Amino acid sequence: MTLAQLQQTIKQELGVLLYFSGEHCNVCHALRPKFRELFDAEFSQIKQIYLDAEEHREIASHFQVLSLPTMIVFLDGREFVREGRSVSLHKMTEQLARPYGMMIS
Repeated sequence: MTLAQLQQTIKQELGVLLYFSGEHCNVCHALRPKFRELFDAEFSQIKQIYLDAEEHREIASHFQVLSLPTMIVFLDGREFVREGRSVSLHKMTEQLARPYGMMIS
């Protein structure tokens, strides 16, 4: 995936989760299935994109990813939530529930 393709996806989709991780990031590997499960269950219309920050350095740099994991949620083409390193599933749910519900109803 290129930066241009990703930017186009962000514009076209209702919502996009960018999950930046790294091969040697244990926290990244532990949180990823939990976030996948959360988004599949609660925010199913948000497209999930998982990127290895080392493989996609240009994209990670563009989005100013400074730590791993970093999760960025875009709603209606705009950055809405950004969380890094120690992320709470509960906090993410609280931040997204109302605006997501309004967008899909």
